[in-house]
Amino acid sequence: MEYVFYGLLAVAFIAFVVLVIRSYKKKLASGCCGASDESVKKNKVADKDKSHYLYEKTLVVDGMVCKNCSARVENSLNSIDGVWAEADVSSGRVTVRMKREIEDKVLKKTVNGIGAYTVMKVE
Repeated sequence: MEYVFYGLLAVAFIAFVVLVIRSYKKKLASGCCGASDESVKKNKVADKDKSHYLYEKTLVVDGMVCKNCSARVENSLNSIDGVWAEADVSSGRVTVRMKREIEDKVLKKTVNGIGAYTVMKVE
C-alpha cells in the first residue's frame, strides 16, 4: 500500500515537472508577454505638444520587460482622454502627461487592469 502511494506521488510530480517545462518552453518561444514575432502596435497620441499637458506624474510599474510590454502599458493609459504616456522599459517608469489632473487610483486601475503589470508607486 505504501509503495502505491509513493508511486502515485512520483507520477504526479513528474506530470507537474513536464507541465512546467512545457509552459517555460512556450514562454521562451513566444516572448516574455506572448507577443511572438508580432509587435504590439502603439496607439499614436494626436497632440504631442508638451505645453498642452499641465500635469505630469511618473508611475513605477513592475512587470514591463520588453518593448511590447511598454506598448501595452502606454496604450492602456493613452486610451484615457487627454493623456499622453511614455514608458521606459529599462527604468520601469512611465511618464504620464495629462491635460487635466487624473486621480492616482484611476491611473493604477488602468495599468493594473491589463493583468500582467502592477503600479508600485506614483510619483
